[in-house]
Amino acid sequence: MEKIRLGQSDLMVSRLCLGCMGLGDAGKGPHRWTVGLDESRQILHRALEKGINFFDTAAAYQGGTSEQYVGKILGQLIPRQDVVVATKFLPRSREEIAAGVSGQEHIAQSLDRSLQHLGMDYVDLLILHMWDYHTPLSDIMEGLHRQVQAGKVRAVGISNCFAWQLMKANALAKKEGFTPFVSIQGHYNLLFREEEREMVPLCREEHIALTPYSALAGGRLARPVGQSTERLRLDAYAREKYSPCAAQDAEIIRRVEKIANEKSVSMTQVALRWLLSKTDSPVVGATRPEQVDGMVTALSVHLTEEDSRFLEEAYTPHPLVGVMAENTP
Repeated sequence: MEKIRLGQSDLMVSRLCLGCMGLGDAGKGPHRWTVGLDESRQILHRALEKGINFFDTAAAYQGGTSEQYVGKILGQLIPRQDVVVATKFLPRSREEIAAGVSGQEHIAQSLDRSLQHLGMDYVDLLILHMWDYHTPLSDIMEGLHRQVQAGKVRAVGISNCFAWQLMKANALAKKEGFTPFVSIQGHYNLLFREEEREMVPLCREEHIALTPYSALAGGRLARPVGQSTERLRLDAYAREKYSPCAAQDAEIIRRVEKIANEKSVSMTQVALRWLLSKTDSPVVGATRPEQVDGMVTALSVHLTEEDSRFLEEAYTPHPLVGVMAENTP
């Protein structure tokens, strides 16, 4: 699989990133649809076979068991230097703030826990899971920079923020000589394109990598309107994000299905091929090995300009949902 440079870092990543939120103990977190260690091993093995070298997890995924599964399995399957592992940390908790834990201390402690879960000495990409409204930005950027200097992190990124926040953080990093954010992991797919207003143009101008999550809208872009799966039934969080606009989104899903039928490919291939044309390395989850096969074949699909216009023209503005709606000052 083709490898590209992640933003202005020295990390070379596959055009697809395997999202590992679905790997983890279903009894240890909010999601009941995640898969266990044996299934996770099959998925990660298939991803490596297909040329994927970029893996995304987070401290918050299933009580840390996603990190544990990813680290244990990759450690058994491939040399550490041959994969790019990203993990994410949350902002300081209310309890930490009350106890006087600084932003830098929080980053150091969070990273050490993640490294312990992963069984690794360093992570390739450490991502701030969402904007931290309650910690001085200088504390965050210096704290991240110190971990890079210590050799525990190779590059840093951010998720779930506004374009002005990303620009403000990197302006501070440039001024103070700190490590800048090289990637943004935002909510972006055919059903939710609000990132195109400011974030996408900013990242193109500043050479910041776009690694969007929810590439298939929690599976909604992978099957015809009305079809259901265990994930669609059990994922209450995704329902909260997509149900309010389901009626207007249905036309887009039908258009994905139409093009898929015309080209004799899957809806997954069409939806991912469109996103690949807009971004660097989309984060795509899987809970079965065959889903990895499906995402990889998207790379060989060709969409014409007319196809893209047909997919895009039915879109209407959406309100903020999920983390971006919930994480407020």
